[in-house]
Amino acid sequence: MNRVCAFLKKAGTYYLATVEGDQPRVRPFGTVNEFEGRLYIQTGRVKAVSRQLAANPKAEICAFCDGEWIRIACELVEDDRAEARKAMLDAYPDLRRMYDENDGNTQVFYLKNAHATISSFTAPPVEIRF
Repeated sequence: MNRVCAFLKKAGTYYLATVEGDQPRVRPFGTVNEFEGRLYIQTGRVKAVSRQLAANPKAEICAFCDGEWIRIACELVEDDRAEARKAMLDAYPDLRRMYDENDGNTQVFYLKNAHATISSFTAPPVEIRF
């Protein structure tokens, strides 16, 4: 999990894919944080991605950095504790211009049953499960 977190942080931007009905939806994200032994991402409850994850928590994350790419298939589980939201916002203080752990909008999700594959054109794939 630490290697996955480091990859996503180094990439800076990753892409989160969800499903809305029968239509895939992909958008850029940038938040990733380790908290209490789990890997978390953050969004706002008012966004469509929140509704999509409530209907279907299965998601995929993809990023590219330094000639390697990562794909992470997982379930995203909401952690509604203020401590988890605060940990994310403390890791990304610039987000505090838009979010607060007690605003009723900030949402954090941890990756469950995650299967990550790091690939390149020059090395065999690396599989990571957490």
